[in-house]
Amino acid sequence: MLAKTGFLLVFFVSMMAVGIYSRKHATNVNDFVLGGRSVGPWLTAFAYGTSYFSAVVFVGYAGQFGYKYGIAATWIGIGNAFIGSLMAWVILGRRTRVMSKHLSAATMPDYFGKRYDSAGIRMAAAAISFVFLIPYTASVYNGLSRLFGMAFDLPYGLCVVVMAALTGVYVILGGYMATAINDFIQGIIMLIGIVAVITAVLNGQGGFYEAMAQLSRMESDVPATLGQQGVFTSFFGPDFPNLMGVVILTSLGTWGLPQMVHKFYAIKDERAIKYGTVISTLFAVVVAGGCYFLGGFARLFDGPAIYGADGSIVYDATFPGCSHRCRIF
Repeated sequence: MLAKTGFLLVFFVSMMAVGIYSRKHATNVNDFVLGGRSVGPWLTAFAYGTSYFSAVVFVGYAGQFGYKYGIAATWIGIGNAFIGSLMAWVILGRRTRVMSKHLSAATMPDYFGKRYDSAGIRMAAAAISFVFLIPYTASVYNGLSRLFGMAFDLPYGLCVVVMAALTGVYVILGGYMATAINDFIQGIIMLIGIVAVITAVLNGQGGFYEAMAQLSRMESDVPATLGQQGVFTSFFGPDFPNLMGVVILTSLGTWGLPQMVHKFYAIKDERAIKYGTVISTLFAVVVAGGCYFLGGFARLFDGPAIYGADGSIVYDATFPGCSHRCRIF
């Protein structure tokens, strides 16, 4: 507990220090919202990746879809890397930067308003962003708070308030540049963390081959598979058509998220976009691929901890790293 608390304090202090450091670079609205349009490829790529693969993926999606589809859930991570990251950067990256700079647009609603010369479209876009980012943000804080609550035995509500307050402080202090630098730091932690969690989970099950053997002996509860064994370790999983639907949903859906597209507004130049495309794709392969691969072993951690009071499965608790039987953190 002492070590965990120490690392957490260092992380929080670093977040605040980044906010204070970035404050001197946020002297006007353009600097605050776009980082002066001078953000490099590494910061932009990691900011894109950490916005894409937040606690929603680590805790919610990976556990839920891994429990449903087994190892085949790794297809979701692959789709996210090549459709949600690579194709998004190739198709949207340069075009978004050129047009947003040409129109002097700082946000997505601002872009739509100036592009179509319509205050109504600007207001509608702002309203849509405001309304639908609320449940998205809630899901992110839900995942973060569950992790912190499990690791430090803290009340869920307290975790939500503290995380929201800290995020608000460094964003208000340093604007987008503070967010991008902190995202870069968090991205490094995510890369190291997913490798560590996969290693710990598989070692806890006797290694990769033993974990796969245990998973292969489990019967499917999907009617179409007639209860056969081995589907959770198969290439296609128990329900491949629906799995492909999840791949498309989680990969293409990000193309329209304001917090994702905004990263292209702030990147330095077209050369940075080329490097950022490669970095972002590799980041996604490791993080998203690793998360969904690990989630495929969720059924090995079946137990009381993953069921609610009404007997239903709490998918946020099915991710192996969060299981009470596998206290990775």
